[in-house]
Amino acid sequence: MGLLIRQGEIVTATERYVADLYADDGRVLAIGPDLEQRSAKDQMLDAAGRFVFPGFVDPHVHLALPVGGTVSADDFETGTASGVAGGTTTIVDFVVPDRGQPLIEALRAWRERAKSSVADYTFHMGISGWNERTAGEMRAVTVEHGIPSFKVLMAYKGTLMMDDGELYQVMKQAARLGAVVLVHAENGDAVAALQQELRARGDLGPEFHPVSRPSCLEGEATHRALVLAKLHGTEVYIVHMSCREAVEALARARAAGERCYGETCPQYLLLDDTVFAKPDFEAAAYVCSPPIRPAGCGHHEALWQGLAGGVLDAVGTDHCPFAMEQKRLGRDDFTRIPGGLPGIEDRLQLLYTYGVCAGHFDLQRMVALGSTNPARIFGLYPRKGEIAVGSDADLVLYDPGGTSVRSAQTHHSRCDRNPYEGFAVKGRPTHVIVNGRVCWADGRLDVERGAGRFLARAPRPTPGSLPTRAIEMGRIG
Repeated sequence: MGLLIRQGEIVTATERYVADLYADDGRVLAIGPDLEQRSAKDQMLDAAGRFVFPGFVDPHVHLALPVGGTVSADDFETGTASGVAGGTTTIVDFVVPDRGQPLIEALRAWRERAKSSVADYTFHMGISGWNERTAGEMRAVTVEHGIPSFKVLMAYKGTLMMDDGELYQVMKQAARLGAVVLVHAENGDAVAALQQELRARGDLGPEFHPVSRPSCLEGEATHRALVLAKLHGTEVYIVHMSCREAVEALARARAAGERCYGETCPQYLLLDDTVFAKPDFEAAAYVCSPPIRPAGCGHHEALWQGLAGGVLDAVGTDHCPFAMEQKRLGRDDFTRIPGGLPGIEDRLQLLYTYGVCAGHFDLQRMVALGSTNPARIFGLYPRKGEIAVGSDADLVLYDPGGTSVRSAQTHHSRCDRNPYEGFAVKGRPTHVIVNGRVCWADGRLDVERGAGRFLARAPRPTPGSLPTRAIEMGRIG
């Protein structure tokens, strides 16, 4: 059954225009004026007065993720369904191997978990250490399994944290493969020392979580990651940036012509550290890393300006929800609180309300940040992140006149808390189309378990690493 969308205002990262759109067999087949139905069975949607966006791409989610003796509240079915209800039609999740575990073994486990996905997905491959197998495993993951992006963590000492020597090797191999390295940038040694000092003093409540992870440690680690990437010409993507110091480090690297990207998340744009003053352990609902930052220190302004001015490239969600019962695992020690928030369903409406309507950027920039740029950076474009003949028919019809309030009572995540509880939002997705099928219509979710497809991606050409001789002669500035 084909789908004809009439008279919507199509908004991409580069254009805005009114037209009809026809899709069939999961692809966009025609865009133009006065298109006709091609079959009596075709479905028709009147989109007059509404925007038509490409389906949003969330480059940063954690579904069915084991953390500290529990598992994130959304599996691939509920997490992708929640995304669809909010206009996200493609996700990129993270394979997280244990230290020393073969990468392909971990990938098999994540592929099995993802079989219930209702929307298309792909993966970033996490690396938690370096050994004699790692370079070959990275090549196999990239070439044979279509995953040319690798995640490293500079935090979580004793578990997933990599030291600088290991980071050096990952950056070097990724450059050879034409792969992107995603970096969680916090100084893990300093964070661990601060945590130890706080625990020794008996400062164990969730309000001490942000105290243990100050913004200067994120800024320092961001700079260090960019320096290590520069040695090899590695394409690097700094995830969930939360502070002014990190944005400044990225801006300097971009001005110097380095191949780097930055991502932030709605929680860092819209919340501040007053959430950690909530009583009765409710502050634990906001524990994530990096932490939500204080207002009045320039962090929010730097992030909004970075999005508007091109220093930051994407808004992901870091969707990793835990119910309050799970958060209570850290009741007596904030370091044991599972870190993560929901948000996959909230992103589009928050960006429209507090980004576009508040004057930070226009509709086309919003589409770039939430859809097109992630698709480009991670090798999904133009199949995803675009409205063009031949692209997948992942589409969002958005009514700018709608209003609602974000709440855990109405979202489709399994999480019993919503960090944006009570936030008024403007506009609403009236219809969300996934691969040509209407999966969200006027508040009704109609998804198919297992309909999501794994998306293999190809590496991009890379300039390669800098010559060893140049390093030895001190020619790298």
